[in-house]
Amino acid sequence: MVVAHVGILSSSSSFPSLNLLPRLRFTRSKTFSVAAMSDDPIREWILTEGKAKNITRIGSIGGGCINLANRYDTDAGSFFVKTNRSIGPYMFEGEALGLGAMYDTKTIRVPRPFKVGPLPTGGSFIIMEFIEFGASRSNQSVLGRKLAEMHKAGKSEKGFGFDVDNTIGSTPQMNTWMSDWIEFYGERRLGYQLKLLLDQYGDLTIYQRGQRLVKNMAPLFENMVIEPCLIHGDLWSGNVSSDKTGEPVILDPACYYGHNEAEFGMSWCAGFGGSFYDAYFEVMPKQPGFEKRRDLYMLYHYLNHYNLFGTGYRSSAMSIIDDYLRMLHV
Repeated sequence: MVVAHVGILSSSSSFPSLNLLPRLRFTRSKTFSVAAMSDDPIREWILTEGKAKNITRIGSIGGGCINLANRYDTDAGSFFVKTNRSIGPYMFEGEALGLGAMYDTKTIRVPRPFKVGPLPTGGSFIIMEFIEFGASRSNQSVLGRKLAEMHKAGKSEKGFGFDVDNTIGSTPQMNTWMSDWIEFYGERRLGYQLKLLLDQYGDLTIYQRGQRLVKNMAPLFENMVIEPCLIHGDLWSGNVSSDKTGEPVILDPACYYGHNEAEFGMSWCAGFGGSFYDAYFEVMPKQPGFEKRRDLYMLYHYLNHYNLFGTGYRSSAMSIIDDYLRMLHV
């Protein structure tokens, strides 16, 4: 999602792994935990489980239209902290679980999550590894290769979905497991966004045309086998950077297990070039009909932007829907 996310994050690999509370229903250990309430739970965690004795500086490093971001410098290293004053911990829990899943693939660098919890005055926070960004953007071919390696390594035996619902921007993203990708994408992605538009704007036209597309899009997936793989889910230029060594870093995910091509749904503002795709397809070969499906995956994000930011995105979404209805003769 296009917002001014902050991504100034430096390695703190010496910090210990933390156990996730059972209520999050994970089947394997994770590297972050959920905080109990205190007057200042961020400071409390850093000075106890974060192994710091002193916090030497707290500096704002901006934020977007959803979250605020701060860097906490300590005698034990630096931490990156995001806060939201109105949304509960579920949003950051979903982000942390996504970061943890990507981290576990050992393929592409992501900030390691440490702690999620509520703020005493309302809202929530997430503490994660601080990664010092380099001066230049990530190398496109290296990014493409490492992203493909993550897709190849991150497999699911449960089907399409994720262990918890999360958010795309601040929009809820429904991730209940399903065995069929076309059904999942039609119901959990396009259908959900269309229903939000109907409820929020009363846009019956885009809802009805969008549902026609959902019901008739199966021919776009002919002659292919779709295996669920872990995707970042919100990969645009603001969520991609590189560390001091030039290694690609991706952050602010909306992870789930889906069709790998859905990763390119934000390519309209990601700046992926030919070297990115060439390197990607060397690891994950291009599937039949790739070009025909590209706009279908962009549609999800245009609908989400319409829901979040208003009617300025309506014409792009409607144009994609109408083009597919003509292509499919429905």
